[in-house]
Amino acid sequence: MDSLLNASLSPDSTDIVEEPLPTRGELDFRLIELFFFAYREFTGDADSILERYGFGRAHHRILHFVNRDPGMTIAEILELLQITKQSLSRVLRQLMDDGFIAQVPGSDDRRQRRLYPTRKGRALTLELSQAQGRRIDAAFRAAALDDPRLVNDFLLEMGTDRKATRDWFSRKGIGKETPRT
Repeated sequence: MDSLLNASLSPDSTDIVEEPLPTRGELDFRLIELFFFAYREFTGDADSILERYGFGRAHHRILHFVNRDPGMTIAEILELLQITKQSLSRVLRQLMDDGFIAQVPGSDDRRQRRLYPTRKGRALTLELSQAQGRRIDAAFRAAALDDPRLVNDFLLEMGTDRKATRDWFSRKGIGKETPRT
């Protein structure tokens, strides 16, 4: 049985590719890899803080958006983050149990559940955002980018495929940057 399993795991030598994909070829892998590593470092700054609480990136996303839009409903955060109730449930329960987020029934519809940050949740969100903001500011300085409009517009184009995201940007005043005068 083991030899049969090993045989199925071992590809035929004609299936093995030994040449790496070129950095610049049919595809330009530079920006793809820059995104991978920039994201790793950007999230790593927050990850080290979250680790102290036993939290992960899902906790961070929920804290971030609840702090940016206190009173948002469960349905709104599910739509915005494109996650399932099941994946939200565990993380949200932990944030509520640990006193970072409060859940309040809606004033018009008591079945509706609205999410609010607590002072503790606001403080943690600011700590996480400040760490990430320092990385962004340092990168702008190192790249001698005095005007972040091009980066803003580029990221805006990368992230606006979903209606919920476009709606969020519209509500929060996130859009194409106009030239400074």
